[in-house]
Amino acid sequence: MKFGEFPVKEAEDVVLAHAVKLADGSLPKGHRLQRADIERLRAANVASVIAARLDAGDIGEDEAARRLGGAISADHLRFSEAATGRVNAYATVDGLFVADKSAIDRVNRVDPGITLACLADHVPVRKDDMVATFKIIPLAVPGEKVETACAFLRAATVFEVKPYAAHSVWLVATELPSLKPSVMDKTARILSRRLLPSGSRIVREERVAHGVTAVAAAIRKAAEAPTSGPRMIVVFGASAVIDGDDVIPEAIRRAGGEVIQVGMPVDPGNLLVLGRLGDIPVIGAPGCARSPRENGFDWVLDRILAGEQPSAFDISGMGVGGLLMEIESRPRLRDTDDHRSDAVHVAAAILAAGQASRMGAGGAHKLLAEFNGIPLVRRCALAAIESGAASVSVVTGHRHAEIEAALSGLDLTFVHNPDFAAGMASSLIAGVMFDAARSADGILVMLADMPDVSTADLDTLIGAFRQAKGQAVVRAVSGGKRGNPVILPRQLYDAVLRLEGDVGARHIIETAGIQVIDVEIGNNAHLDVDTPEAVVAAGGVLKE
Repeated sequence: MKFGEFPVKEAEDVVLAHAVKLADGSLPKGHRLQRADIERLRAANVASVIAARLDAGDIGEDEAARRLGGAISADHLRFSEAATGRVNAYATVDGLFVADKSAIDRVNRVDPGITLACLADHVPVRKDDMVATFKIIPLAVPGEKVETACAFLRAATVFEVKPYAAHSVWLVATELPSLKPSVMDKTARILSRRLLPSGSRIVREERVAHGVTAVAAAIRKAAEAPTSGPRMIVVFGASAVIDGDDVIPEAIRRAGGEVIQVGMPVDPGNLLVLGRLGDIPVIGAPGCARSPRENGFDWVLDRILAGEQPSAFDISGMGVGGLLMEIESRPRLRDTDDHRSDAVHVAAAILAAGQASRMGAGGAHKLLAEFNGIPLVRRCALAAIESGAASVSVVTGHRHAEIEAALSGLDLTFVHNPDFAAGMASSLIAGVMFDAARSADGILVMLADMPDVSTADLDTLIGAFRQAKGQAVVRAVSGGKRGNPVILPRQLYDAVLRLEGDVGARHIIETAGIQVIDVEIGNNAHLDVDTPEAVVAAGGVLKE
């Protein structure tokens, strides 16, 4: 390929490196000049163009990128159409992205003009996440180079997405007088959240004394329990493992299993134990796994859920990148192709689980207060149902039977939050965990005590989210001050699952590093009713 400046009179059949604007239109970059184009250029007094003349055997950038993408096995992957020398690869399932660095290096060393970039090895991905991209740098590359790169791509599994398999998980938790039951309850909740992306669930929790005999018996019981599909046993010890003969590893042996590894070079997560009882993996979870923050337990858990059997060699090789203590993982939006821009779906979740403590002990429930004869919670639900939301769910908790009765007959789904007393975070999590939300591009979070938020307001927010192709946070504001409702894109769901306590998504929105679109809806974004006086002032009538 010869690249440079060509006199127009000698430029027939060259490929433009830059677009050329003309009075009657333009010739785009990558366009191969024909005789008619030459006449247009000469008529416009264009003397020369920057372009490339292809040699025999050269392949244009789009065709080269297309061939590279076609050399990859498409299992659980889809590829974009080639454009500007680029083909992107996207996951078609939730799972674990796995890359062979040496194979990718071989491809990238064929020719500087042929490039393959991808995510890091063994990272979790969601459906529609971009996982890799082929990019041809010049306008064309030699055909033999493309074929060499394709041969490397076909010879090995260069990258893939391993789909998660739903596992039945038996949780064994050991007890000591120093460990509060509330900590054990929290441990089970957080483990359930970690299992959510794979469709796995805790089928039973067994609490036993922190001793080898009791733990071994619990592991044997879990292994012998009749269950269909893949299984896993997770043991949370009340005391940290500090030796290969400590309670948990020794209990695995006593139960008839083998210990694969004690300890891992990931911090937090050093004190993990991995064993196996027949074909059932047994994980002795480190204490840090009681927290939703990323730690070594996640690294091993994700591999097992994706069908891998981590070995001692695998675990000992996790040290590079294993220092997580000072790293705040931030959710990042992955580039997506245009096929989703015309079909962005939003699931509405109305949070109606709170205890309404400011209404007074034993007082009237604010969500049952009537506005124009309609209970407040029903008023909010009707606004959502009549909007462009693809589905509507209501998260209930405190006095849920009365809330559900007030919503009877409506086209919505109830999501009960048994942990409503823990604060707003638990209700947000319940909303995100619901199937309709997980399959949508974003979740519209509504507070059930905002009487003036209208269907028109919701449609304005949904319209802004669709305009952004589902790739931004959309937030209602009043006079420029943030308010509610808020639409969170699906890429932030994992961050929501790590929330705890009486907090909303504000911190996630402000630290995610993604676009936030503020939509002005006036005072409707701020008016909520938290007290009896506020209900009356807003035009409501309290009901006992």
